[in-house]
Amino acid sequence: MTTASNTPPASPVSTDVLIIGAGPVGLFAAFEAGVIGLSSLIVDNIERVGGQCIELYPDKPIYDIPAIPSCTARELVDRLLEQCRPFAPPLHLGHRVETVERLDSGRWLARTDKGLTFDAAAILIAAGNGSFVPQRLQLDEAAALEDHHVHYSVRNLDDFAGKKVVVAGGGDSALDWSLALRTVAGRVTLVHRRNGFSATDSSVANMRRAVEAGEMDFAVGTIASLNAPGGQLESIDIRQAEGTAQLATDHLLVLFGLVADLGPIAQWGIEVQGGRITVDTSNYESSRPGIFAAGDIAGYPNKQKLILSGFHEASLALRKAYSYAFPDKKRVHIHSSYDAKLAERVAASHA
Repeated sequence: MTTASNTPPASPVSTDVLIIGAGPVGLFAAFEAGVIGLSSLIVDNIERVGGQCIELYPDKPIYDIPAIPSCTARELVDRLLEQCRPFAPPLHLGHRVETVERLDSGRWLARTDKGLTFDAAAILIAAGNGSFVPQRLQLDEAAALEDHHVHYSVRNLDDFAGKKVVVAGGGDSALDWSLALRTVAGRVTLVHRRNGFSATDSSVANMRRAVEAGEMDFAVGTIASLNAPGGQLESIDIRQAEGTAQLATDHLLVLFGLVADLGPIAQWGIEVQGGRITVDTSNYESSRPGIFAAGDIAGYPNKQKLILSGFHEASLALRKAYSYAFPDKKRVHIHSSYDAKLAERVAASHA
């Protein structure tokens, strides 16, 4: 798959299905669309594929993907890219879909914040939790150090090799990354405002064992200031009950959680409850015919926020989407094992 040009064309880009979201569910949807004979393209406001998996936990193991006992989020995304390669769906990254408009023809016209327009028979929203941003450190000096010394996610463990790292936060993400980094960094210190955590008991137990074994440090306090002469982080000051303490560090990883927002999607006239798009579970269609939702953003009773659930939802949504792309054509189901055209495409993509 290749990233499409971001230069707006003179006329809308036409496709059977516009997939909003380049995370695991969006990537699998592109494959499934190709299997049943639909063209598709993917749009995501993030500059790279993988969605929240890549942004939040690229190197953490995932254990609940069928037939894959264990893989990292990065490995899962790579495998999904390989799977949908036979259909080469164009990727438009760094674009946020701002508006959707129903045309007289029954198709949809979608516009991005950078001027791209798409003409689609159906839209599948696989945007995870919608637009999301990390809760940032509320210190004036933090912004200038962002991505160099102050981080809100881990993209590559090797960036912290041999360095002094302070991890701030008290949830699962903060504890898990502290534990993961202790085998890579020169020294890791977890800083949290109290001695209690909003993390699973197993994560807390593992962290406390690592501290007792001298594999990492833990300090109770809040970050008061960053000391970075010449733009190089040297230490942070933490405010504690007994006063202020200083911790030498090369990197600060801030994991205070995310602020999720549906963004423009909330203005598309779709029924939304609790920050999720309400869908019909027979086909995962929203309250607006022709717009579907799959993955974490889809809401319905007994919803399970699992990647494998998103795969199932996307599969059923696309089969209904087929009727919008080809209203006068009956789709004939073929098992992939007997699909000669699919076998030829897969073979050609590996040639």
